[in-house]
Amino acid sequence: MALLGQKNRFISKLNRRDLNASQLSVLIISSIFLFLGTTGGVAQVRTAHKSGFTLQLLHTSDQEAGVPALKDAPNFSAVLNALKNQDANGDGKPDYPNTLILSSGDTYIPSPFLFASDTVFGGQGRGDILILNALGFSAIAFGNHEFDLGTGVVADLIRAKEDYPGTKFPYLSSNLDFSTDKDLAKLVTADGQEASKISNKIARNTIITVNGEKIAVIGATTPTLRTISSPGGVTVLPKEFNDRNAADIAALAAEIQTSVDTLLTKNPEINKVILLAHMQQIAIEQKLAELLKGVDIIVAGGSNTLLADKTDRLRVGDKSAGTYPIIKKAADGNPIAIVNTDGNYGYVGRLVVNFDANGVIIPQSIDPKISGAYATDSPGVAAVGGKPDPKIVAITEALKKVIIAQDGQIFGKTNVFLNGWRGDVRTQETNLGNLTAEANLAIAKRYDPKTVISIKNGGGIRDNIGIYTFPPGSTRSQDAIKLPPQANPVAGKKEKEISQLDITNALRFNNGLTLVTLNAIELLTVIEHSVAAIAPGSTPGSFPQVAGLAFSFDPDLPAGKRVKSLAIKDGKGKIIDVVVKNAELVGDPNRVFRTVTLNFLASGGDGYPFPKRERVDLTSKDADKSKRTGLATFAADGSEQDALAEYLAANFKQIPFAQEDVPPAEDTRIQNLKFRKDGVF
Repeated sequence: MALLGQKNRFISKLNRRDLNASQLSVLIISSIFLFLGTTGGVAQVRTAHKSGFTLQLLHTSDQEAGVPALKDAPNFSAVLNALKNQDANGDGKPDYPNTLILSSGDTYIPSPFLFASDTVFGGQGRGDILILNALGFSAIAFGNHEFDLGTGVVADLIRAKEDYPGTKFPYLSSNLDFSTDKDLAKLVTADGQEASKISNKIARNTIITVNGEKIAVIGATTPTLRTISSPGGVTVLPKEFNDRNAADIAALAAEIQTSVDTLLTKNPEINKVILLAHMQQIAIEQKLAELLKGVDIIVAGGSNTLLADKTDRLRVGDKSAGTYPIIKKAADGNPIAIVNTDGNYGYVGRLVVNFDANGVIIPQSIDPKISGAYATDSPGVAAVGGKPDPKIVAITEALKKVIIAQDGQIFGKTNVFLNGWRGDVRTQETNLGNLTAEANLAIAKRYDPKTVISIKNGGGIRDNIGIYTFPPGSTRSQDAIKLPPQANPVAGKKEKEISQLDITNALRFNNGLTLVTLNAIELLTVIEHSVAAIAPGSTPGSFPQVAGLAFSFDPDLPAGKRVKSLAIKDGKGKIIDVVVKNAELVGDPNRVFRTVTLNFLASGGDGYPFPKRERVDLTSKDADKSKRTGLATFAADGSEQDALAEYLAANFKQIPFAQEDVPPAEDTRIQNLKFRKDGVF
């Protein structure tokens, strides 16, 4: 019964192989275009071929393997390979022989999954790359998380070594200049080469030949890269970028268009172009679609937007964020398709589309019973009759042994689910956000007792601590069951216990802590910035999680003028200083507040305007683990993971944490006036 809503993607394709009226019409129209030597008067003339072409694009983005990938990555391979090899009529031939497998980036992220590779494969993240190789990706665009650990790690993962093959695909980005980075400059190769010939390389674009048909693939990366990751000496273009500024979007489109035009000019026989665009917000990919010429498909990335149609069976609790695919009109007048799915190996995106003889997609050819989002949970694997790739199973099993050992190291207990959902920690106060902000404040007070405020970004919280599940048969979000962490008998972990693995999985970046001094004006500026990117449908990583203060804001007011009330509060919730009242600064604007934040934010990450005054980085740089202090020695002293582990051990080892997560209408530290009245005072 659970599969009744799943697409019947394995129905007979015999009729589809015969020419029906629609296909015949396409051929007739294409013949007319060829005879007239035109594409119907559109802005960009394409080279005409003798016949149309059907492409199956299997895609994903934001793989970002965390602990759930131990199961989801093998399941992903099962669904991907079943779709690739689908043979509904049993003639021994794939239903869609012209298949491409592509990703728009964020293929890995600092996490227990990534770090376990150091033990198993001799280098961080190598397991992630080995999985991508086994899945058969032809090309991948750079996202932002590829750079989280610096360009040295990127180079190490791309390059082949004696005991490690590196990437069997090229990484792409048309608006990043890698020649200015010492680690990556040597990996850059000429554009316009066959992807199969430039493994272990970086380029702006590549060509992939599918059964004799050449397809151009272009990469593009968010221009906010420098403020949300660590790209070293890489030059990011355009250098100034605001997604609300039409001129900046146009400048980005121009960078991409140059790469498209150069490739097509040198290869006039190509009339099919796919853009892998990792822009963080799908609204940007939609704006780009209307500015570009010669591009047929955009694979979006970074926003985790689950596009799906009504025939798609989604994972329990998931909701479609839009129809698959989104069709726009490009600057050349031709249709352009935008596709995206949720990440973390949770879905395989599938677009089966016909191109006419001039290389223009035919939106009417996209059958929602075939194209869409394919869930990689157990029912999704069963629905397509898939079997996990043994190579990927072997990789994840090897990583699992290392990861499970971490789940037996216990630091605290919780009676409640700790909310680290991306859509929540980036838009509202959560109990996990409060807990980790409190932990940072407690550790900071040991270094400087005058510290009164803790500010971190919600984007640094990458997962829940606890279980999010549903009753059998339910798919309604209101039926969700949120539970504390489950027991792990293999590791000796009991129900409700918080382990090293829970901590490292939730705080995967493990940012260091930094002390800074803010005067009242600077504090208001920082808090205004923290809520400046709030907009309908957006999940900005800059949204704050705080301790030691409470504030209210009105998201309907212009950015920079949203904060209505702001007060400093002690550990018992007592007001010790009123900073903003009725949207006006109160008291001496030059009085100061010692504040703990993340070194990423203190250095301008996520655009935070922290001053450099009296900055002290708390993270120990001593690589000798034997010199680490406290009960938690798995992470460096003064790091986020260490702070949370020590705080749990000191406060919740015996008496469990019990602060329930609440909806925005009940939030007290971060009060969104769209949902509640101002109650800061």
